[in-house]
Amino acid sequence: MGQNAYADQFGNFLDSTYSYAVEEPVGESVAEPLDFDAPGGEEAEEEGDSDIEKLSEEIAAFGEDMDAFEESLEKVEELAGNKSIVVSGTSKSTMKVSGRVHVDAWGFDHDENINEIAANDNDESNRLGFRRLRFGVKGKIKDNMIYKIEMELAGGNDSEFRDAFLGWTDLPYLGEVLLGNQKRPYGLDHLNSSRYNVFIERPFVIEAFNEDARRLGLQSYGVSDNQAWNWRYGVFNGRNVQDEGNYVGDHLQLEFAGRLANTIWYDQTSGGRGYAHWAISGTHSDVSTNQSRDADGNEDDGALAESRFRTRPEGRTAGTRWLDTGRIDGLDYYNILGLETVVNLGALQFVGEYQSNWGERNGFEDVHLHGAYGYVSYFLTGEHIPWDRESGTLGRVKPFENFWLVDTAGGGRSAGWGAWQIAARLSYADFSDEDVTGGEAESLTLGLNWHWNTNARMQFNYITGNIENRTDLVGQGDYDIYGARFMVDF
Repeated sequence: MGQNAYADQFGNFLDSTYSYAVEEPVGESVAEPLDFDAPGGEEAEEEGDSDIEKLSEEIAAFGEDMDAFEESLEKVEELAGNKSIVVSGTSKSTMKVSGRVHVDAWGFDHDENINEIAANDNDESNRLGFRRLRFGVKGKIKDNMIYKIEMELAGGNDSEFRDAFLGWTDLPYLGEVLLGNQKRPYGLDHLNSSRYNVFIERPFVIEAFNEDARRLGLQSYGVSDNQAWNWRYGVFNGRNVQDEGNYVGDHLQLEFAGRLANTIWYDQTSGGRGYAHWAISGTHSDVSTNQSRDADGNEDDGALAESRFRTRPEGRTAGTRWLDTGRIDGLDYYNILGLETVVNLGALQFVGEYQSNWGERNGFEDVHLHGAYGYVSYFLTGEHIPWDRESGTLGRVKPFENFWLVDTAGGGRSAGWGAWQIAARLSYADFSDEDVTGGEAESLTLGLNWHWNTNARMQFNYITGNIENRTDLVGQGDYDIYGARFMVDF
């Protein structure tokens, strides 16, 4: 018998008891009325009222206890029914398995100047392979600790880790605190998961200023009670150690970064189909002056100085970055300011970001690098992109109807067509200033996304763009890129 049934029976019992006390008994006996004029009558009335009040309080307390009991049972049922959770037999910790598979195909068409920009002797080769093969586990450790370990296997024999941290939850003032490899808190398109992003690859400025996004650090995460505000801030080591395991160097290259985000409007009545967001983020990064060079005077790729900003042409190239400042001579530290906004109106969404980077140099002129992008997307089938108010990032799309195709008993076919989304993005970056010639770039990306279900989709991108001021030897290079991705996550 369910808890609600027990509560109903108890209530019926109380009702029947009360009815028995106030109704006339069966037979000749007649209930004697209370004489409140008699000695002690008023005291009896007060005692009766007091007993009723006590009984009402006990009933209310019992109801609250039953509600709490039902919530506990629901949590137990949810945990027991989740087959993806493994419970340790010793520490009582939990472990949940997750992963993603992204298979990409890329084709390139560009003029000869791009060969020199990309430092290739031949045309950029077409590519087919795994963009991501990621497998990880995360869970909870008694009493308020959490952990996550995620490995990237797409590099062949050179596997790397991605999210790798331990942490604490429900801390006073600090909220949640994570220690380990995690995303730095700037650039909405990087904070969004690659599982949910609208385009296959990230914009110039987001990838260049926050290359690979994750760094070893200590970061606090918080959210207001009404989920209108969320924030994150922390201190990081500037070196990307995902393929190295640790940082070696006397200069710590510390970086302080933070983000304050506000969901300024969220339409509860429509289930979040309408919302608006803005955020401001920034970082101050101290850079080592160790600019190592080899015997010929060329930059040593193993140099410690994290004073380089580079990115691909918003498509996956063979490893060379078409925009690249090189290690900026004399760079002592840099400051980045980022602004972002999102407006979602049902199936229609607008997103924009701008980032500005000021570099302070010793013995050289200071430099200013910057970039921006904006995109619009629309679901032809009427769905919307959910919004996660706790993190201030995009959520998982849920098609109204999943994609499927089966033969029917009558000899025909029945199908569901999934969710279809179109999108267009304009992107700009200027990484050339003073003696730094990282290049200027503009691009237009057209996208088509076919969501088969909540965990699988196909993406198609066409990118056309140009790059100039990459070096003193090259004028302008134009290119067209074609990309496709097949992806699942679990």
